[in-house]
Amino acid sequence: MQKLAGKTALITGGTSGIGLAAARLFLEQGARVAITGRDTAALAQARHALGGDVVVLQSDAGKLADIDHLMASLREHWERLDVLFVAAAVAGPAPFESVTETQFDELLAVNLKGVFFTVQKALPLLAPKASVILTTSIANQMGSPNFSVYAASKAALRSLAQTLALELIGRGVRVNAISPGPIATPIWGKFGLPEDAAQAVKDEEVARAALFLACDDASYIVGHEIVVDGGMSLL
Repeated sequence: MQKLAGKTALITGGTSGIGLAAARLFLEQGARVAITGRDTAALAQARHALGGDVVVLQSDAGKLADIDHLMASLREHWERLDVLFVAAAVAGPAPFESVTETQFDELLAVNLKGVFFTVQKALPLLAPKASVILTTSIANQMGSPNFSVYAASKAALRSLAQTLALELIGRGVRVNAISPGPIATPIWGKFGLPEDAAQAVKDEEVARAALFLACDDASYIVGHEIVVDGGMSLL
């Protein structure tokens, strides 16, 4: 039995990596899927990779006007939204002393402000028992040189997931988070996989965690952060 049969799912940042892997898996599990991205070429490639059933919507995750337009476009396709997987993010590593205000603002616009308002503006579409999944990172609890702004944004998302879980459960909406780790871990290295193959495996593992949180198997899980890091946070 397909775990998402009859459900609708929006995946932001669905043109590559974790978002694309989740879109493929959600489609296999019976969902109607919409993905977003800001690059037209990447959107076209994702449409080709996923097939004609996917709804492809161009949207910059860090711009509120684009988020408004995204939700309006989504209403033209569906009356409700059962799953919102917010996977769009940017990293922008830089030494602490060289981070500029522009870099800071651009990263926070996508990784925090954009996430906050994507969930907020999706609320009128979210069905009872809908699942909202935020994407954090193990950097939100572990020090990571050159990722000061990124780590801070992901720590904010961990807090946001817990707060929204309490605020939205009264509407029947579950909010949780997935915390991926880097692919370059000692444990993964023991398998001897090429980096691109290991990355694909990691993306698929995170996508499966998203599927679990999206489906009814996780109906009693609220405000939780699932870590998918190959054991990195244990070291």
